[in-house]
Amino acid sequence: MDPIRLYLEYIGTSLRQQLQYRASFIMMTIGYFLVCVIEFFGIWVLFSRFGSLQGWTIAEVALFYGMINSAFAISLSIGRGFDSFALQVRGGDFDRTLLRPRTTFLQVLGHDFQLLRVGRLMQGIVVLSWGLSNLAIAWTMAKVALLVLAVLGGVLLFTGLLVIQATMCFWSTQSLEVMNCLTDGGVETSQWPIPIYNQWFVNIFIFAIPLACVNYFPVIAILGRGDVLHSPPWLRWVSPIAGVLFLALSLVFWRFGVRHYRSTGS
Repeated sequence: MDPIRLYLEYIGTSLRQQLQYRASFIMMTIGYFLVCVIEFFGIWVLFSRFGSLQGWTIAEVALFYGMINSAFAISLSIGRGFDSFALQVRGGDFDRTLLRPRTTFLQVLGHDFQLLRVGRLMQGIVVLSWGLSNLAIAWTMAKVALLVLAVLGGVLLFTGLLVIQATMCFWSTQSLEVMNCLTDGGVETSQWPIPIYNQWFVNIFIFAIPLACVNYFPVIAILGRGDVLHSPPWLRWVSPIAGVLFLALSLVFWRFGVRHYRSTGS
């Protein structure tokens, strides 16, 4: 069985487990959706009071918000195995993973597929659609492709962060809460235009954790706005590649961690 078919089998098994209690699943999905709706309602209240934020309108912020939250929801769904990896390490389950004739990355990735995150994904898509409908964008095939690639780049980047978080468990045997500053905190940061922050903070999310490359730069290219950060125009069109590179580096770190895994003795 090739890796893709095996991964689909993993997903199918996980979905069948989650759908055993359909009423519970539906209510929890609606709950995720409503919580995220309330979050964006807070942003709407802010703009209804002040009108704009350093020249950015609520429709433009909705574009940032919808793209990054959609990417994060997809990443949490497919990367749940890495998000809960500390439980596998502490329980000794990862020892069995090492004995199977498949890559550890594929097995951990397919360990759990969290369909409940569809509620957050739905909310992100709704906000994104509302923002796009209220913006006068001159659409071209290149801009449509950039929008899709930016979301995919965000998915890969957040998955890379989850992989790094999981890799740290090889030494700490538990998930480090500081990583939430980069995952949940990264979402909170990048759902706003990056230039509103101090320059040192902006540099972190461009060069260290390149969330601006999968959200801010593509958005200004789609909107046709000038960049107050003075980035070259070509960068705005290729910046989603940063998500691919970040995931690749995280997998190098993952392989390093697997080679130095010594088990917990549990």
